[in-house]
Amino acid sequence: MKDKSKHNGHGQHKHHNREQEQHSDNGAKLETPAGAGTIAPTAHVPEAGFQKLGKDCGYEKELARLQIELVKLQEWIRHKGLRVIVLFEGRDAAGKGGAIKRVTESLNPRICRVVALGTPTEREKSQWYFQRYVPHLPAGGEMVLFDRSWYNRAGVERVMGFCTEREYQEFMQSCPEFERMLVRSGIILIKYWFSVSDAEQERRFQDRMDKPTKRWKLSPMDLESRKHWADYSRAKDEMFAITDTKQCPWYVVNAENKKCARLNVIRHLLSLIPYQDLTPEPLKLPRLEKSKYVRPPMHEQNFIPQVYR
Repeated sequence: MKDKSKHNGHGQHKHHNREQEQHSDNGAKLETPAGAGTIAPTAHVPEAGFQKLGKDCGYEKELARLQIELVKLQEWIRHKGLRVIVLFEGRDAAGKGGAIKRVTESLNPRICRVVALGTPTEREKSQWYFQRYVPHLPAGGEMVLFDRSWYNRAGVERVMGFCTEREYQEFMQSCPEFERMLVRSGIILIKYWFSVSDAEQERRFQDRMDKPTKRWKLSPMDLESRKHWADYSRAKDEMFAITDTKQCPWYVVNAENKKCARLNVIRHLLSLIPYQDLTPEPLKLPRLEKSKYVRPPMHEQNFIPQVYR
């Protein structure tokens, strides 16, 4: 049953975009958020409606502008001692990693860090399910981006049989309460689901197989998931039915176009956390004071070969 509890009062989820579904040309369901392109404005991200990438705005220029705003948000999080969690979930090859990279590449890793946990150990399997994630929750002045999260249980573990029916049902019952506990403690929790069609996923898988620099992204589990497309769709729908709550809603990202998805998710993230510009005043580089200290000869140091000059 949907959670009908009132807003928690932290102000982080003002717009709850409900998911709509349409069919791609090959018959696969392609999920898109209702009201896409009408993200709530803030003082720093003006409402602009739809913008055609490459015509109305350039990708690199717009990304650079949004990354400057992310730096301002980072400083606000540090200054106010906010605790922020952002979950990145979705189909394999939907572009979660690329979006995370664009969010973090201009930020301080001591303030904004990424958590991407591997397969649980035997010891972790014996723990309370959420226990392995708790040590990675943010302290004051931190933002943590989870590249996949506790929702593994409702997705890959459910579909591939890595958990029992009892463990799955326990997760579905406990997860909404676990997330409400996080929100009640003052944590800002934001959940993104990256959606992509089966045809586009196949194209990206093929691209990874063809390029040695991307081949590491493909795992046997990724390839096996292709056989279970409908099962993953069903698992996702069941997961949304229980965990898409008013306090902790899911936001669906149409990820058919990677560049658009990156810009859209950054812009949306900026719209969810009100912040002020705390950019420090320009600094003046102090004069270099040279002393009479005589340094050791340069040839006594081990320099790497200068192959490129």
